[in-house]
Amino acid sequence: MTTARCVMVLGTTSGAGKSWLATALCRWYARQGLKVAPFKAQNMSNNARVVAGGPEGAGGEIGSAQYFQALAARAEPDVRMNPLLLKPESDTHSQVVLLGQVDEALSRTPWRGRSASVWPVIAQSLDALRAENDVVVIEGAGSPAEINLRDCDVVNMRVAQHADAACLLVTDIDRGGAFAHLYGTWALLSADERKLIRGFVLNKFRGDASLLVPGPQMLRDLTGVPTVATLPMWWQHGLPEEDGVFHPLPPGKGRDEGEPSAITTIAVIAYPRISNLDEFQPLANIPGVRLGWARHEADLAGADWIVLPGSKHTSSDLAWLRSQGLDRAIAQHAQGGGMVLGICGGLQMLGEALIDMHAIDGNGPGLGLLPLVTAFEPAKTVRRTRSRFGQLRGRWSALSGVEVRGYEIHHGQTTQHPAMGAGLPAMPGGLAWQSEQGNVLGVYLHGLFEEPAVLQALFGARVPTLDRVFDGLADFIDRHFEPGLIARMIGSTPG
Repeated sequence: MTTARCVMVLGTTSGAGKSWLATALCRWYARQGLKVAPFKAQNMSNNARVVAGGPEGAGGEIGSAQYFQALAARAEPDVRMNPLLLKPESDTHSQVVLLGQVDEALSRTPWRGRSASVWPVIAQSLDALRAENDVVVIEGAGSPAEINLRDCDVVNMRVAQHADAACLLVTDIDRGGAFAHLYGTWALLSADERKLIRGFVLNKFRGDASLLVPGPQMLRDLTGVPTVATLPMWWQHGLPEEDGVFHPLPPGKGRDEGEPSAITTIAVIAYPRISNLDEFQPLANIPGVRLGWARHEADLAGADWIVLPGSKHTSSDLAWLRSQGLDRAIAQHAQGGGMVLGICGGLQMLGEALIDMHAIDGNGPGLGLLPLVTAFEPAKTVRRTRSRFGQLRGRWSALSGVEVRGYEIHHGQTTQHPAMGAGLPAMPGGLAWQSEQGNVLGVYLHGLFEEPAVLQALFGARVPTLDRVFDGLADFIDRHFEPGLIARMIGSTPG
C-alpha cells in the first residue's frame, strides 16, 4: 500500500489563485509519469460537476475546480476529491453535499457543529486517495489564518497536518498589500503549522520585477520562508474562474483587437445565485464572439443572444431579474426574433410557472416564453447524460441532430403546460424545448459549450482543448517557479 506525497496550495485570501495553481501542479506532476489526484476537503461554490462515486453507480456532485483538476491530473473525477461541497442558497444558508449527495441533516446543522460529523469522511477520503496515488495536490479554502474558525477547521491546516503536506502560500499582489498578507498569515499560524510552509508565491504581478527588491529577502529574514515564484498577470489562460462573475478580457482591451470584428455578442444574465458559470468559458475563447455579463437592462443593449444560466435558487433569482427590469428586456428581445437560451434554472424561468409543494425553491410565475411548468421535487436529479438534438427550427436549426454530452443537477421537473398548445420538444426525455417561433430554446443539460460539435455547429469554430490549456498552465509554472522546487516538494529531483 503506497502513501502519496502531498502538496498543498494555501492562499492569503479567496481569489488569490489557489485553484488554478493547484490545477497547474496536477498537470505538472502528471507529466512526470506520476499517478496524481486532486483534493479539496470543503468547497463553497455553486459551480458543480457530476462525477463517479455516488450510491449504486449514480452520479455525485463535486466542485467544478476539482473536476478540472482531476482532468489535469489525467485522473477520473470522483466524489472523494471534494468530499464536502457547500452550495449557497441564500446569504445565511447552504445546501450541504457530502460525498456527492445532498445531506439534509447537515444542511440544517449550524456551521460550527458540522466539523465533528464531516471530519472522519474527509480524512477517510484523503487517506484513500493517498493509498491509490503517487501525489495528491490539495487545495485549501479562503485563508488558513481565519483564527475565529480554527476550532472547526476541516479544510486548511488540519488537512495539511493530517497529510504532512508541503505547503505553498499564494497571494494576489495585484490587490496590493501582498507582503503584509503573507507575513500576517504566516504569523497567525502555530509553530507546527509554520513548519509546513515551503514557499511564498506572488501571483498576478504586473510591472518591473526589480521593484520587488528587497521585499522577498526581508520577508525571508522575518519568516525563514523563501519566495519561490513571482507569477506574471495572465489574463486568458483558458481555465474557467472558480467563483464569481468575471470579465474575460483585461480592462480597456477589446476581443477584436487584431482579430475579426465581433460577429456575435452574448449576454449572460448574472443573477445573485448563478450556478455553473464555468461552462461558458469556451465562448470567451472563440474569435468573433464577445461574452458579457448582464445585471441591468442596459447591459442587454445590442446583444445577439441572451442566456439565462443555471441558478441555485430559481424563484429568488427570477424575482431579482424582475426587480432589475430584465424580464421586459428579455421579452422584447425574444419578440424581436433575438436568440434566447435557458439552461437548467434558466429553462425553468422561461416557462409559465414554478410550483413548489415541498418548500424547496418557491412558487411564482415564469417569463412565459415557453409553454412549460416546473414542479420542484425533494429528490434531486444528479446524472451525466448523453443525448441528441432533434429537428430544430429557425435560429437554432444548426443544432439539429448534434449529439451532446452533459450533466444534470436539478430539483425541478418540467413538463408542458396542460392548458396551452403543444410545445416543441427539442431533445428526447424532456431535456430541451423550443418556442414555436424558434428563437427561444431551453435545455436541462449543462456543459453544451464544452462540446466541440456544438461550437462547430453554432460558430464554425474550434477552441483550444482542455489538454492544451492544462499543458499551458504546467509550462507557465515551470518557467516561473524556482528551478527544481516543484519536484523537491515531493522529495524528487527534476526529470
